[in-house]
Amino acid sequence: MARVAVIEDDLPTSNQLRAWIESARPGIAVDQWFSRDDAEAAIARERYDLVVLDIELGRERHAGVAIINAINKRHATPVLVVSAMPATIYRSIMKALDAWDYLQKATFEEADFIETFLEILRSVKEKPEPAAAAASDELSMDPLRQRTPTWRGHRINLPLTAQRILAVLFARRGQVVSYDELFEVVKSGRNRDNIRKHVSTIRDAFREIDPDFASIENIPMRGFRWADTESR
Repeated sequence: MARVAVIEDDLPTSNQLRAWIESARPGIAVDQWFSRDDAEAAIARERYDLVVLDIELGRERHAGVAIINAINKRHATPVLVVSAMPATIYRSIMKALDAWDYLQKATFEEADFIETFLEILRSVKEKPEPAAAAASDELSMDPLRQRTPTWRGHRINLPLTAQRILAVLFARRGQVVSYDELFEVVKSGRNRDNIRKHVSTIRDAFREIDPDFASIENIPMRGFRWADTESR
């Protein structure tokens, strides 16, 4: 039976997250912790399949950072951060700490949380696969390790949906991936504007590392294509 920790100092929010988790996966064991000390003690004592945590606990503004570091030192348990801190600032920080994803409070619905939660849980339960190497070893992807993908040795900070789109484009590099095919990856927001926004997020993340990145091509009216350097 899967075991999950919810680390959140606000009782109503903690109970809501627990209810969503239990509705999504009946029978799952959920432990609730409300302070950094109790959470770190539980992490040292228990082996969790997934941890959902807030960054700010009580008067400790960055207690969640310390907890993630404690997790990484022990079991590298996947962490889903749910925080009121601005996602534009803190998503990249949490990704750098190897958190799996970041949801900003008051900006997502129950369905968004459940989809992200179940995606992470499925990923950690699947059998690991070898990382796929790109031509010239420029892009490396491993769907089970959030410290990847990497581009030219540098970590790329992407939310899970964007990672799924990137994985499809890269797996079929040189071929056009249609909008309809990408709709199957997104699962929600199945429209072309949403797909284009995700692709824009991917391009921006690559260009933070490589300003000349241009491997993702827009194919008008059809979709997108990953084109390796030597094929462009």
